[in-house]
Amino acid sequence: MNKLSDQGRTAVQLVGLVVVMGGLAWASVPFYDWFCRVTGFGGVPGVASDNGSEILDQTIKVRFDASKERNMPWEFKPVAREMELRIGETGLAFYEAYNPTDRPVAGQAAYNVTPYEAGGFFIKIDCFCFTEQVLQPGERVEMPVTFYVDPEIVTDRDAKYTHTITLSYTFYEIDLPETAQAALVQDVKTDKTVN
Repeated sequence: MNKLSDQGRTAVQLVGLVVVMGGLAWASVPFYDWFCRVTGFGGVPGVASDNGSEILDQTIKVRFDASKERNMPWEFKPVAREMELRIGETGLAFYEAYNPTDRPVAGQAAYNVTPYEAGGFFIKIDCFCFTEQVLQPGERVEMPVTFYVDPEIVTDRDAKYTHTITLSYTFYEIDLPETAQAALVQDVKTDKTVN
């Protein structure tokens, strides 16, 4: 009897371990993204509602990089690979996404800035990465990001030597939001009624 209860307890512990590990794997990307936003770790830029900073005569080059998760079916790239702007000046850049599939695909972008010491000085005012994106079959969109480089960068002990900043985005496929799923179900019902 003791042997059965020991085996049952061991089985429950193993199932519990598998569930916990699965939950941690599922939550790792959003948790890491949240952690980086809060701490600035990994070159994650700051977020602001507007640019109230002074504009310096010094310029800085900003490069734009795009990648996607292995199974993400979209095509994704920056419209321009780089721009030069004055420190403190508001910049506007665009990324292009295209859904070549025959189904709606939802995506969420994760981002970072290199070099890491410049991450806290790269401030986003508005960005497509703040929300989920849903592209319909064959849809192509240009997605904007509005930003500036905080003038405090020129007095920072480590970041003041930065002359080029790279803004990188990686798109991940996510589940369709409920509104998009409901519209898709409605379209399927309409098609069946018409046929």
